[in-house]
Amino acid sequence: MEILIKAAQLLLSLSILVIVHEFGHFITAKMFGTRVEKFYLFFDPWFSLFKFKKGETEYGIGWLPLGGYVKISGMMDESMDKAQLEKPAEPWEFRSKKTWQRLIIMLGGVTLNVLLAFIIYIGMLWAWGEEYLPNSQVKYGVAVDSIGMQMGIKNGDKILALDGKPVEDFLKIPNQIILNQVKTISVERDGKPADLTVPGGLIGTIIKQKKSSFLMPRVPFCIAAFGKNSGAKAAGLKKDDQIISIDTIKVQFHDQFLAKIKKYAGKTVKIGALRGSDTVYYNIPVRTDGTIGVYAFTLPAKFFTFSKHEYTFLQAIPAGFGKTITGIDNYLKQLKLLFSKEAKAYESVGGFISIGNIFPAAWDWQAFWHLTAFLSIMLAILNVLPIPALDGGHVMFLLYEMITGRKPSEKFMEYAQIVGMVLLLALLVFANGNDIFKLFKH
Repeated sequence: MEILIKAAQLLLSLSILVIVHEFGHFITAKMFGTRVEKFYLFFDPWFSLFKFKKGETEYGIGWLPLGGYVKISGMMDESMDKAQLEKPAEPWEFRSKKTWQRLIIMLGGVTLNVLLAFIIYIGMLWAWGEEYLPNSQVKYGVAVDSIGMQMGIKNGDKILALDGKPVEDFLKIPNQIILNQVKTISVERDGKPADLTVPGGLIGTIIKQKKSSFLMPRVPFCIAAFGKNSGAKAAGLKKDDQIISIDTIKVQFHDQFLAKIKKYAGKTVKIGALRGSDTVYYNIPVRTDGTIGVYAFTLPAKFFTFSKHEYTFLQAIPAGFGKTITGIDNYLKQLKLLFSKEAKAYESVGGFISIGNIFPAAWDWQAFWHLTAFLSIMLAILNVLPIPALDGGHVMFLLYEMITGRKPSEKFMEYAQIVGMVLLLALLVFANGNDIFKLFKH
């Protein structure tokens, strides 16, 4: 069921994005009197699932959910229809329009995708506001894994700044470290400030392992649930008990418990816990893997007070614009990481399975619209890349024409379109092949 819910969210999100993107081309083409022969959601090789014709345009839904298209008369596109281009140009064809008009038509799709993200962010901020965890609320400092330790961070450190810039929202710190390829982390340790230098190559390790948990808020060990055949539950521990000691050793935090309990593997040990205002003790068998059959609360909301920015509709407009610009900036940084020899982010490129997995397992409209806005920005940026067969490829040739006054030949555009489609197909195979490889690997 979880897979179906994720797939449904992905399909709905992609449908919205494709329709909006293609409508951008459609409306700008119509604005300049250019004929649009087809407007399709998804591709329709050999047959379509549904279609009808209104005026000069055929509207339909294809069976191959890899995108969509509008077929504009007199334009070399993914349909590779050369017959029309061999005839004299008609006034209602794309090739007959002025260069600046053709440029606007080609930028129509990405423009509407950016506008869609802007509108979504306005609606989300107005409807739900924006929750965040103030860095000052993380009163116990941080808990880190082996990667965090390689950065020089210790459990209990309090993060002050990244490359000299203070951080307001604690939960954004891991992403900021990755996207900005942070070089220096300023911390407070035992009441004193310290600057830590992030070792080279570590960002690539984080990306490859897809670990955002290398830096988490440090929290007490409160029991959330019990595992199967839990010795802790059988001994008498209960949900919401807070473990405070192992034998005679005090353990205030979850990470301290995990570090200390391992030396008692295979033994029975006296464990103390707070239950309300009382302290209780139980002799509990420790499994050979150093666990006692309990799960801890790790979500920050259990231990810290979140803050919330509330917005009126008018306040949400500039805030939504800011989030759109930040989203564009963050995605450009992600693309930069793809070409970084140090980060090697290309090894983690994923296809439709990876995209589908970012949606929650239960339907959540707030998460859905947040992810749709992100994907809309991603679609806009990817489409404007200067690759033939993408909007950016057409824009590149149009800019060349505007600068030189010479239009590339139809034969050149045909070959460029073929090269671009081969490149896109190779990228599609690579990204989805990565997904399949990861499935078998795990």
